[in-house]
Amino acid sequence: MKKRNLIWFLALFLLGLLLVACGSGSSEPATDETTDTGSSETDSGSEADTSSEADSGSSEADSGSEATTSDESGLPDLAGREVTIAVENAYLPFNYIDPDTGEPAGWDYDVWNEICSLINCTPTFVEAGWEGMIQAVADGQYDAAADGITITDDRAEIVDFSNGYINIEQRLLVRLDEDRIESIDDIVNNDELVLGTQTGTTNYETALQFLPEDRIQAFEQFPFAVQALIAGDIDAVIIDEVAGQGYLGENADALQLVGPSMSSDQLGLIYPQGSDLVDPVNAALGELAQNGFLDEVNLQYFGPNFTVTYDDLFPTEEGDTEEDAALPDLDGLEVTIAVENAYLPFNYIDPDTGEPAGWDYDVWNEICSLINCTPTFVEAGWEGMIQAVADGQYDAAADGITITDDRAEIVAFSNGYINIEQRLLVRLDDDRIESIDDIVNDEDLLLGTQTGTTNYETALQYLPEERIQAFEQFPFAVQALIAGDIDAVIIDEVAGQGYLGENADVLQLVGPSMSSDQLGFIYPLDSELVEPVNAALAELAGNGFLEEVNLQYFGPNFTITYDDLFPEE
Repeated sequence: MKKRNLIWFLALFLLGLLLVACGSGSSEPATDETTDTGSSETDSGSEADTSSEADSGSSEADSGSEATTSDESGLPDLAGREVTIAVENAYLPFNYIDPDTGEPAGWDYDVWNEICSLINCTPTFVEAGWEGMIQAVADGQYDAAADGITITDDRAEIVDFSNGYINIEQRLLVRLDEDRIESIDDIVNNDELVLGTQTGTTNYETALQFLPEDRIQAFEQFPFAVQALIAGDIDAVIIDEVAGQGYLGENADALQLVGPSMSSDQLGLIYPQGSDLVDPVNAALGELAQNGFLDEVNLQYFGPNFTVTYDDLFPTEEGDTEEDAALPDLDGLEVTIAVENAYLPFNYIDPDTGEPAGWDYDVWNEICSLINCTPTFVEAGWEGMIQAVADGQYDAAADGITITDDRAEIVAFSNGYINIEQRLLVRLDDDRIESIDDIVNDEDLLLGTQTGTTNYETALQYLPEERIQAFEQFPFAVQALIAGDIDAVIIDEVAGQGYLGENADVLQLVGPSMSSDQLGFIYPLDSELVEPVNAALAELAGNGFLEEVNLQYFGPNFTITYDDLFPEE
């Protein structure tokens, strides 16, 4: 297989050189009409099309609104402007922490550094998780993102893409002893086989083209999918070939890539819509395609000599045994956890049993079963909960709490465990509002939300304070919306679904997400619980528990609403 891949790679590489010499890329360059981006998992491997799609010519880029033209190169000059670029630092071969030097490295770093040397900008790389990265760029939190992002029409609705710079193939990763699967057709025709992939990627979208949702197991990160494959919990993983090669590593005796490509996707850089960086960077990419730099860097990172694997990035310590790798043992430590008992689906009083229930209860009980602690849940109001934890009144709080820099100044956060989208809740008969822009542009409209929440902070990004009505609790905001006192409520989508309930004939969620936020548990600063709970969360992600509990509480079968919790007499 390696020999065959090398022949493919050399053939494509020589073809790329020939086409570049003729002033064209290996296939049609991406234009504004076709720029879409794809899964964060781009597969390394010799079948990546290394003849760049970026050769669009620098003349198209000379119109950057903030750029002047250099007399020497003819390329735009950004006058040293700083460009913030989101990267994962954990996605081979695009961006990672070099295991030998401890320094960031990868295709994204080399190419962006070269781009900025051509158009006189200063790249500042910011580590960010893949989940939520595209939305964060759309919201203007970063000037760009470089993470092997597939160009897709859906993504192009909220971000701008660069010209495509490489093509990536989607393949199947299976166990080495697997004799049932040689292509996707074998999975389609065997109802007992389950296909794994990562949520929010084009790999997941491709899986849906072949299989119904109940035969696809989606994981928050590809490492969890690969672990499940090795453990035998699923039968194959659909993954970009580059990423698949990275996961082989020391697992070459357990895993293999099989079958033909199921999809060939172009990758591109992304920016907020309307960014004046698009044309200057496209001009630089065109120059890098013509001067041979892209061919060299593609050969370096996608060729057979690139040998860094995920085992190198996250090695198992020598001498580790199962006992050494065991989770922490807190020796039955009591952990007091603040909850509202009124925030669906995280924590609430079950209307049928009268007992506390919800995502927070199930997850914390499972965490303590792993690290030997005793959870004690204490009901507390949202208002003041974070400060109470900061003051040490509780050991932790679990209430669907968004991770923010401001809050991290007074409390410690766990690793994020889920992403939540912020949406608009409006009356069903309101035809004036389809997105936040409609509210911004109509000064007669009022937006409601709850004080002390990230929803309120998001509202302030769009509107002045006098056009925002803040309530102590979301139920009051929703009542005001139904009564017509305000025109919309900005709210987490999960909570919004909970408020629909019997109000489905009067309320609806509209518009795209305005913000994608990670949620985490909180603790007093310097709490010794942070690392043990993070270890338990990682175990729950790896063994599939989080996937199951998320489906239980955030899936279509969860039907409890606020009308059930607080019925009218």
